[in-house]
Amino acid sequence: MLRDVATVSTPAWVSEAVVYQIFPDRFRRSGRVKAQSSLVLQPWGTSPQQQGFQGGDLYGVIEALDHLQELGVTCLYLTPVFSSAANHRYHAYDYFQVDPLLGGDAALDALIRALHGRGMRLILDGVFNHCGRGFWAFHHLLENGPSSPYRDWFTVHRWPLIPYPRKGQSCGYSCWWNDPALPKFNHANPAVHDHLLAAGRYWLERGIDGWRLDVPDEVPHGFWVDFRRMVKAVNPNAWIVGEIWGDARPWLQGDQFDGVMNYRLGWSSLCWAAGARLRPSDRNPMYPLNRLNGEQWIACLNQTLGWYSPEVNRSQLNLLDSHDVPRALHTLRGDAKALRLALLLLCLQPGAPCLYYGTEVGLSGGPEPGCREAYPWSGPVPQDLQPMVKDLLGLRRSLAGPIADGWTWCVQGDEGLLGRSRHSPTVSVLINRSRRCRLACPENVDSVLWEAGTFHASEGVLAPQSAVVFSSVPGEGIEALVET
Repeated sequence: MLRDVATVSTPAWVSEAVVYQIFPDRFRRSGRVKAQSSLVLQPWGTSPQQQGFQGGDLYGVIEALDHLQELGVTCLYLTPVFSSAANHRYHAYDYFQVDPLLGGDAALDALIRALHGRGMRLILDGVFNHCGRGFWAFHHLLENGPSSPYRDWFTVHRWPLIPYPRKGQSCGYSCWWNDPALPKFNHANPAVHDHLLAAGRYWLERGIDGWRLDVPDEVPHGFWVDFRRMVKAVNPNAWIVGEIWGDARPWLQGDQFDGVMNYRLGWSSLCWAAGARLRPSDRNPMYPLNRLNGEQWIACLNQTLGWYSPEVNRSQLNLLDSHDVPRALHTLRGDAKALRLALLLLCLQPGAPCLYYGTEVGLSGGPEPGCREAYPWSGPVPQDLQPMVKDLLGLRRSLAGPIADGWTWCVQGDEGLLGRSRHSPTVSVLINRSRRCRLACPENVDSVLWEAGTFHASEGVLAPQSAVVFSSVPGEGIEALVET
């Protein structure tokens, strides 16, 4: 049975945060990492693959902070940075060492100082369900077999272990989604429990501001209860975000996470904004890219927000895309105007909006690893969307009250949405996703507070793929679509 969520306590700063997710190997190469100097790296901009390193590093992230802060970003979320033999670093072999290819511990310390000096924050990716084949305790099993004192750190089904099995051959141990590259920890072992908690504590004490937790639904709830106690003892304002794609109520009762990666808001916003031009996908059942009408989007939004307390909703990580799913522009077939509408819907919701790196320059990679392409720092960019992103984030800052208290949504015609602020009832937002029809404003407009695209104030008509935030005065308007 779920407890009353009214007692949930979450970090206050998250509700005003704007998060930027970085896949470090593909973000920016500084040329300052000595460990890279004698190594063979792939040329920057090489087609993204599961294997191979392009050499992005944490000093490169520091070099980009002016750019990110100018956009309106206040918090960075880095996918794993600990020592690993994979470019995505979800195959950790040492949780107490930043990968030397990223600049090592010194580079992370420098990044933390640089961020905190700007009033910005940093959350790291914690992969505490599984490790890599090179993890020291698993290596001990491979070398010593059943004689290893670390045999109970993992769940062994048969000996000998076969870490590189042939097709159809069993590896002999529990691993994440039957991938022998990812041995699964035995969390019932107190030594494993303590080791992972110690890793979480170590980086908090070093100065990070929170954790994003990978596949936490595959880890016992009891571990996360202890993890939260540890985190909040070190830093009561640290943010704990779990990667739960659907209904996350079991983890959001106040004893485990502050929020989750709110994919439901992301996929539903994309699926409404795209309209008939949505690029469908059936590869991930938790990210169902199928066209939604206005009523379906409102139903999904209300259900998702209704699952949680206001405190939890203000601590969600709201995103359109990430390293695990196709980029938003791929889903929208390159339509930047539709992206603007999807980002607007995201920015209007409680919680922290999250931009995936390169959104602002039009990166549009498809299913992973295609969505992990290198940031084009030199040469032309696919689409310069920086003014659009900066404008939307500025709107979010200006609407702090309405966003915190939420909106009441209704459909307008076949292609529009109207949201009325619960905080300021005369403030409304009207969005037209149609690519060919204009939408008449259903209220008398007193003043335009913000617009994207074209709003003909004298006629009260919103152009295709446009949006307007306005204050209204009592009166009746026209709700019909007007053909162009």
